[in-house]
Amino acid sequence: MKPDVSLDFKFTSSIEQVWHALTDSDTLAKWIWNNDFQPIIGHKFQFRAEPNEWWDGIVDCEVLEIEEPHKLSYTWTSAGETTTVTWTLTQTAEGTTQLHLDQGGFSEETKARQGAIEGAKYAWMNMSSQLEKVLA
Repeated sequence: MKPDVSLDFKFTSSIEQVWHALTDSDTLAKWIWNNDFQPIIGHKFQFRAEPNEWWDGIVDCEVLEIEEPHKLSYTWTSAGETTTVTWTLTQTAEGTTQLHLDQGGFSEETKARQGAIEGAKYAWMNMSSQLEKVLA
């Protein structure tokens, strides 16, 4: 199944540094949100953001797959919608790191709502900008 959101990022940091930023709770908090993530398959965790009038600020997640330092996948449940987020890391010959994000499983209703998928892409692009700052 084709993911609804598919984005590629390139970082000058090593694959180990990028993996750490994806799997260390304190580092995740610097570029996504506060969380209680642990890199253990089956671990249930939350991302907690500032709530607003449309959203309670909580994303419930469960770790599905870990292949250190190449792949991390977890569910992402928010506002009644459950999707799957998968990060794939590849070390290039130049020593840079390619980071690929897939997020799939949005409901047909969400996909049909104007701006919903674009909003998800926009949010991940903003978070990747923060990740770039954390890795610098």
